[in-house]
Amino acid sequence: MKNKSTVSKILKKIKPYSGYLILALLSAVISVSLTLYIPVLTGEAIDNIIDTGNVNFENISKILLYIAAGIVGVTVFQWIMNYFTNIISYKTVRDLRREVFGKFNNVPLSYIDSNSHGDLISRVINDVDAVGDGLTQMFLQLFSGIVTIAGTLVFMLMIDWRIAIAVVVLTPLSLFVAAFIGKLSHRRFSQQQELQGEISSYVEEHVGNQRIVKAFSYEQRAFDEFDKFNTELYDVGFKAQFAGALANPGTRFVNAMVYAAVGIFGALTAISGTLSIGQLSCFLTYANQYTKPFNEVTGVLTQLQTALAAAGRVFEVIEAEDEAPEPKNAKQLEGCRGNVSISNISFSYTREKPLITDFSLDVKSGEHVAVVGPTGCGKTTLINLLMRFYETDSGKITIDGVDIKDISRNNLRRMYGMVLQDSWLFCGTIMENLRYGSENATDEEVIAAAKAAYAHSFIRRMPQGYNTVISEGGGNLSQGQKQLLCIARAMLSNPPMLILDEATSSIDTLTESRVQKAFAKMMKGRTSFVVAHRLSTIRESDVILVMKDGNIVEQGTHEELLAKQGFYSTLYNSQFAKTE
Repeated sequence: MKNKSTVSKILKKIKPYSGYLILALLSAVISVSLTLYIPVLTGEAIDNIIDTGNVNFENISKILLYIAAGIVGVTVFQWIMNYFTNIISYKTVRDLRREVFGKFNNVPLSYIDSNSHGDLISRVINDVDAVGDGLTQMFLQLFSGIVTIAGTLVFMLMIDWRIAIAVVVLTPLSLFVAAFIGKLSHRRFSQQQELQGEISSYVEEHVGNQRIVKAFSYEQRAFDEFDKFNTELYDVGFKAQFAGALANPGTRFVNAMVYAAVGIFGALTAISGTLSIGQLSCFLTYANQYTKPFNEVTGVLTQLQTALAAAGRVFEVIEAEDEAPEPKNAKQLEGCRGNVSISNISFSYTREKPLITDFSLDVKSGEHVAVVGPTGCGKTTLINLLMRFYETDSGKITIDGVDIKDISRNNLRRMYGMVLQDSWLFCGTIMENLRYGSENATDEEVIAAAKAAYAHSFIRRMPQGYNTVISEGGGNLSQGQKQLLCIARAMLSNPPMLILDEATSSIDTLTESRVQKAFAKMMKGRTSFVVAHRLSTIRESDVILVMKDGNIVEQGTHEELLAKQGFYSTLYNSQFAKTE
């Protein structure tokens, strides 16, 4: 049932290209018709060889010309059929890949976080490619196969209906053999595609973190883990290919037996005088042509099985649930003042483990709010909820009195400038990276932002300055340089509110003090949320929220919290008591 469902979904994706489908089918009809007419001409040529010294060369010459013209026609229309089937396949693959990639932008962030990134990449690339290969083979075999079976059946019935019925009754035995083997092997092909996704995930993880691998001398263990996956894929793949490969020899054996039976029965009929030798030759050719599509389909059965398994994985992504839809009358806030109110929100990544419960907070416009606490207390989760990367389970968050669920996500997220601990840069020039969220910014504005973030000096020293191409993830920059670029990017967007999640964690102390001054200037008059582990960076905050187990346990200024001698005091003294 699952295979039928997957096939119907693929056919829906092909529907927009039904015009190409009709042209391919017409080409197949003409090509196969000419192919089937050639045996008739061959039979006539044989019947014109009447006896020794009695050969009608004139008729044979004409027949040979017709055969040559038929062969040329078959070649041309087969090429046309291949051309249109390839167009259908590649356009469908293009659409599928576009739809899957677009889906990544529409699913909630929880879907991306809960799935292996390497596996998702494998679905976009490897699985969609497998679907394309399967489609090409399916159309080629389907069009020519259906027309060949129908055409040969008509010709055989015209020559001798009794032998034709015998062929029609016996040949489907090969389909039962192929269907039985296909059912047994499908599970293994599904396992094979899943394991390919796991290997892609493992490779992506280790290639992207080679410094950590080498730092901990994990090379051999990493290779052993990879070898384990690879061996498992080999075992499953071998069994899948072996099982799939049995189909073609099995059907060929059945069809060979049918061909032999037709030959014997036809020879007896010819001896009795009912068939001529030319007609017998023609009939044997048709019997072979009739069984050929069955053999060809089973010959590519492994490829079709792989395509079905891959298509199932692709449609799993396409059919994943989208983010909660935007309200039809979603608001676009203009002139955001930055009053943020959090009222009795609760949130958990999994229902079994509540993280934030009944959390409330009021932040006035322009306030500088610092969020501190031990790892796993919910600091970054709070940021995710403010940005609507995740939805709250209950309660509400408002900006200037408007529920953020009533504001369009694009509008909401453009109100925040965000700098994360994990800096992200794409493959492109430094100028393009800085303009990522502000594509209309002038060169002067970009340079001014870079100067404010203290990134201008190192950018000038790069080979082509702001036009220097940086590799994927900023591999040719230091961690500190990458973070400075991310800070400059946020400054360039000039948002009404700021979120800084350990934004200076990879910067040296001198540069950090300068960037903090730049941040202080930038945050002036803007509502700002700062997640920090280094408590020295948040002493001047208007409000410090101390979080523990998803709740605010303390709240106040730096001096007030120290005076309380509570949890914040413990955290602060653990960092600075000895030095002070």
